[in-house]
Amino acid sequence: MALFLTEEQQMLADTARPFMADNAPVSHLRALRDGKDQTGFSRDLWKQFAEMGFIGILAAEGDGGLGLGHVEAGVVLEEMGRNLTPSPFLSTAVGAVTALNLGSAEQRGRWLPGIIAGETVAALAFEEGARHRPERVGLTATRSGNGFRLDGAKGFVVHGHVADFVIVSARTAGGPDDVDGVTLFAVPGGAKGLTAKAERLADSGVAARLEFDGVEVDGGAVIGALDQGAGALGRVLSAVRAGSAAEMLGVAAASAEMTLGYLKERKQFGQLIGSFQALQHRAAHLYSELEVARAAVLKAQQLLDAGEAEASRADAAASVAKGMVGLASVLSVQEGVQMHGGMGMTDAYDIGLFMKRQRVLAELFGDSDYHAERLARLSGY
Repeated sequence: MALFLTEEQQMLADTARPFMADNAPVSHLRALRDGKDQTGFSRDLWKQFAEMGFIGILAAEGDGGLGLGHVEAGVVLEEMGRNLTPSPFLSTAVGAVTALNLGSAEQRGRWLPGIIAGETVAALAFEEGARHRPERVGLTATRSGNGFRLDGAKGFVVHGHVADFVIVSARTAGGPDDVDGVTLFAVPGGAKGLTAKAERLADSGVAARLEFDGVEVDGGAVIGALDQGAGALGRVLSAVRAGSAAEMLGVAAASAEMTLGYLKERKQFGQLIGSFQALQHRAAHLYSELEVARAAVLKAQQLLDAGEAEASRADAAASVAKGMVGLASVLSVQEGVQMHGGMGMTDAYDIGLFMKRQRVLAELFGDSDYHAERLARLSGY
C-alpha cells in the first residue's frame, strides 16, 4: 500500500481544510472557553458536519452513510487537529460507528440515523483507573429478567455528560483481569441509575465520570456476542487510537507551521531568528519526525480499512501510530513554545492552546509509554 492519499482522498482533504478553517478555527475554541460552555462542543457545528457528510464516513451506504474508510475519517480528524476543533467526531463518528458496525441491524437502525443527521452524540466508556487500561473491566453486568443490570463506574468519558448513548465495556463473567467475559453494551444516556459528573479538561474540553447504579438494559443493548466482547473492544480501540493519532498529527503539523512562520518574522539582534543555524537544525529535526509519524498514521488507517484479514496487523499499527505521533507531537508543541520565547507562554498566542490539546490527546486511549509496552508484549517480550 502506497503511503499517500488517493485523488479522491485528497479531494476530501481539500474540502475539509477550508471548512474547518472557516467554520471551526481556533477562535471557535476560544469562544467556547471564554463563554464557559458546559457542553464541550457546538451542536450547530455538529449539524454542519452532518451536512458536509463527514459524520457518515464510516457508516455503510446501506445504513445511510458514505461507506468510506479510516483514511478518510483521518483526513477530517487531521483538519480538526489543525484548528483545535471541539467535536464529538472521534467518539461518535469513529468509535461508536465502528462499534455499531459490529452490532445488529436493529442497533444500527436505532442509533445511526441520528448520528448521521448530526442529532445524536455518543461516548465511549472504557476507562476505570487513573491511567489507560481498558483490558481491566470491573464494571459488572448481571442478568436481570430479560436483560442486564449494570453496576460500577467509568472515568475520562469525553462528552459522557451530554451523550445520547454510551458504548460501555462491562464484566459479564470472570474476574476484572480476565480476557473473556467482557461484553459491550449500548446504554441510553438518560437511563435510570446513570449519573454523570462533568469535569473540565486542560484543553477546555469536557469529560465525565459515569456512575452506574443498577442501570437496567434489555438484551438488545448487547453489541456482538455475550462474554466475547474483547475482540469488538479491541476493534473499537484500534479505530479510535488511529483516529486520535490523526487528530494529534494535525495539532503537531499546525504547531510546526505556526512556529516556522514565527521564525520567519521575529527578529533578534537585528536578524530574523530563522537565520540562526541552531533553530534551523531543530526545525529540520521536527519536520523529519512529523513525516515519519504521518506515515505511521496512514499505514494504520490503511490496515484498518483492509478489514478482518489485516485485523491483527492493524491493531499493532494503531499502537505504533499513537505512540509515534505522541512523541512527535510533544516535540512539536514544546519546540513551538520555546521558539516563541516568553510570548509562547501567554494566552495572546495560540501555541499554548495547541500544547494543551496535545497533552489531552496524548493521554486519550493510551500514551506513548503505554503503547511502547503494549507493542513489546505483542512481540513476546
